[in-house]
Amino acid sequence: MPRKQNIEKTLAKLRDEIRRHDELYYLQENPEISDREYDALFQELRDLEQKHPELITPDSPTQRVAGRPAESFPEFVHRVPMLSLDNSYSIDELRAFDERCRKLAGGKSPDYVAELKIDGLSLSVHYEDGMFVRGVTRGDGTRGEDVSSNVRTIRSVPLKLRDAATKIAPEIEVRGEAYFGRRIFERINADREEAGEPRFANPRNAASGTIRNWIRQ
Repeated sequence: MPRKQNIEKTLAKLRDEIRRHDELYYLQENPEISDREYDALFQELRDLEQKHPELITPDSPTQRVAGRPAESFPEFVHRVPMLSLDNSYSIDELRAFDERCRKLAGGKSPDYVAELKIDGLSLSVHYEDGMFVRGVTRGDGTRGEDVSSNVRTIRSVPLKLRDAATKIAPEIEVRGEAYFGRRIFERINADREEAGEPRFANPRNAASGTIRNWIRQ
């Protein structure tokens, strides 16, 4: 019994720590640790829960996407959960992923396509009859923030789809990342520093802060 109580305390401590870092990262744009350190914490929690599935709680960070909608923004419920990508830092984990894919494919060898991961602010962009109607952040994966007025300012997001796209379906949802390139990020930080404002910690936080802070001004 004492051993189980110690495990429960360890799980509770890990969950609280991860939630604190989620708050710093997603809402305050002021992370204290690197992505790799965060991933290590998250993996430690996941491994411990896998060994003791009876101790998994519904509010555990492993049971949801990190982050939550800020209270100052209109809320939008995603029709389909908007999940995040998993990651790996070892060959063994990649091999285990490949084995799972092979099983799902009935033993066949799948083909893989690799590309650089763009780390920005995840957005869901909605179109009705080819016209832009809504831009929503991922939030907690179920509920996001409606930031439509700011998404409209992103020049790479079309406000009207081509006629061919409208024939696909009357309602279309496109999911992707809003991000800054390195040069633009450095220019923004230089401008903020000159204006006496704090620098953004990284391009991801710059994208998130820009999209989500304009509404507050």
